[in-house]
Amino acid sequence: MWTPTLRGEIQRRLLVNYRLDPEVARSHIPAPFRPQLHNGHAVAGICLIRLGAMRPAGLPGMVGVRSENAAHRFAVEWDDPAAGRRTGVYIPRRDTDSRLGVLLGGRAFPGEHHLARFDVSETEDDLHVAFSARDGSASVSVDATVAPDLGGSGLFDTVDEASRFFEQGALGYSATHTAGRFEGLRMHTSAWKVEPVRVTEATSSLFDDPQEFPRGTAVLDNGLLMRRLPVAWEPMQTLRQEPVPR
Repeated sequence: MWTPTLRGEIQRRLLVNYRLDPEVARSHIPAPFRPQLHNGHAVAGICLIRLGAMRPAGLPGMVGVRSENAAHRFAVEWDDPAAGRRTGVYIPRRDTDSRLGVLLGGRAFPGEHHLARFDVSETEDDLHVAFSARDGSASVSVDATVAPDLGGSGLFDTVDEASRFFEQGALGYSATHTAGRFEGLRMHTSAWKVEPVRVTEATSSLFDDPQEFPRGTAVLDNGLLMRRLPVAWEPMQTLRQEPVPR
C-alpha cells in the first residue's frame, strides 16, 4: 500500500528525558531492539509535540491540520542484515488529540494512536504540557522553563552532546496491535536545533509506576526544546520480528 510522506511544521517539540537502569529498560524493549546506552545508562523519555500544517507532500499548507501529540520512547539499537548496527527509538505508545490521527494512524500512515485530552499553556520561556488518555490508560504532566544549560544531567555533559544523540534517533519504530510488528517513520528537518529547558515538575503514569520502574531505576535527567522547524515524516518499511521456534 502506498503511504505518503507527510510535511508540516514542528511548532513545539518538548523532549523530557530519563536515564534508566539498563536491565530494567531491557524488560520494556522487545526484540529485535535493545537499549542504546549512553554513559552507562539506558535513555528514555516523553516527546510532547505540536504539529502544524501537516498534510501529504505536494499539498499546500492551507489544507494541513494541527494537533497535539505525545510519544513514550526508548533509545534503541538493533542489527540490520544489510546496514549493520542501527540506532533510533522504540515507541510503545502514541497519543493525540486528533480524531483524524487516531483514525488514520496505522492505516493511511504508520503509528497507531490513542485519543487523549491535552492541557497546554506556554510562553516563550515557560511551558506546561499535559495529557490524559480518554480511556484512562496513560497520563503525563510536565512543567518546564527555558534554561542556559542542562542543569547537571547525568547523561550528557553539553547541549551539543545531547543534540547529537537525539538527532541520531530520528528513526522511530512504533509498537502495533500485532506482536513483533513495528511501523517505522523517519523525521527529517532542514533546521535541527535544540535548546535546554529546566524541567521543574514531571509526572508520568509509566515512569512513575513502581511496578514498571522500581524506585531509582528511572530518573528524570533533562529537557530539550525544539520550536518552529519545518519537518517531513518519511514512512519506512515495516519491521517484523520472526517468532523464535520452540
